[in-house]
Amino acid sequence: MNGFGAYQETAVLTQNRGRLIVMLYEGAIRFLKQALEELQRKDYAAKGIHIRKALDIIIELNTVLDMENGGQIAQNLRSLYNFMQHHLAEANTKRDPQMIRDVITLLEELHQSWRAIA
Repeated sequence: MNGFGAYQETAVLTQNRGRLIVMLYEGAIRFLKQALEELQRKDYAAKGIHIRKALDIIIELNTVLDMENGGQIAQNLRSLYNFMQHHLAEANTKRDPQMIRDVITLLEELHQSWRAIA
């Protein structure tokens, strides 16, 4: 592993849980913005790769929800993540930039909320 890779791994491993969630939102937003750029260039394969990366992050966020102790907030987040997953899958198939932007908007709102508490 190169020096920068080691630094990135250390940075991720030493972040608190809230900061990690913020970083995951940032990654998903970045991948979806890249997908929009690829869609505009009509590079549908690259668009699909970026949507898949964002979906992987959303699936991870959904998987780690503490449904036992998270109460209504965890239930609401689960619903949002499920919506995002379905919306992005459809956006990918339909090549619909507005559907991708819809998910970016939701992620940006969640990102701002988590940044405030992280």
